[in-house]
Amino acid sequence: MFEVKEIGYMPRVVAFGGGTGMSVLLRGLKKYTNRITAVVTVCDDGGSSGRLRTGMGILPPGDIRNCLIALADTEPLMEELLQYRFKQEELEGHSFGNLLLAALTEITGDFQRAIQEANKILKVQGQVLPSTLKRVTLVATHTDGTKTTGEVQVGKSDKPILKVELRPRSAPVNPEVLDAIEQADIFVFGPGSLFTSIIPNLLVDGLVEAVMKSPAKKVYVCNIMTQPGETKGYRASDHIAGIIGHSCPSFLDYVIVNDRPVPEEAKELYMRQGQYPVENDLSDNAFDAVVVACDLLGNEPLVRHDPDKLAFAIIKILLESLSAHPLVNENGCDRNG
Repeated sequence: MFEVKEIGYMPRVVAFGGGTGMSVLLRGLKKYTNRITAVVTVCDDGGSSGRLRTGMGILPPGDIRNCLIALADTEPLMEELLQYRFKQEELEGHSFGNLLLAALTEITGDFQRAIQEANKILKVQGQVLPSTLKRVTLVATHTDGTKTTGEVQVGKSDKPILKVELRPRSAPVNPEVLDAIEQADIFVFGPGSLFTSIIPNLLVDGLVEAVMKSPAKKVYVCNIMTQPGETKGYRASDHIAGIIGHSCPSFLDYVIVNDRPVPEEAKELYMRQGQYPVENDLSDNAFDAVVVACDLLGNEPLVRHDPDKLAFAIIKILLESLSAHPLVNENGCDRNG
């Protein structure tokens, strides 16, 4: 790992996604820069987020809450508080953080303003933005022609997915997201659920076009494990095909993949749940993108990206794209070939 002073400035990173994968990425990136914009999908319709979305008419706060916590400069007790889930009757299942965002929305009269106030309260290093301010529903079309509606149901379906779309289709990109895109030094997509966390951001009107206009490099972080139903049997190339199939053929400049084998004990545990290691079947330049293969595994029992290793790989790509000196760390994060 190298220090911010070695970069020479605070790079502007714009990350797209949602869920656990996004939080892992942000925890690593904030050690290098405080100019981070997390662009979060707003399709969640399950659990506490779904109930608040239906009951209060607000955008789902769950993924936004997780990103705020990941970027926050707070004490461990504050994180525990924001993630705390009530167990009593009417509040059962709601997290304190979700209710905080809901309350701030009522106080300020605007969901995005509520997020901005939460940014201040939590001393967030960067900003968290919903990709669109319009309430949308995710719809998946399967290879057999049938459709599944709603993020939760799409994630649960065991049918192969052909494509996903938003309803209504005319969901304009958040203007503040456009501002962040225009100023970005690098874009990061993933890690995270392919069809329910990453691709929904690409479906927002004007987002892909804005990203393509930018000279900043576009990086996709491939998942380490497949997900039951959603990406069952997917190799690395299938993940990339999903991204470019919902954007454009020349959308990605770099793809980061893990090349450290998953420990057998962990692999067996995940396989019993229908999850398998994603096979790296990519050549050095797959889909016109440079492939970066390195050890990205964390040391915890769960098979997840290590925040520090992932952030190093991304910052290294940024430096090389700016013609900085090549950097290789002890994990061997270097470009293929």
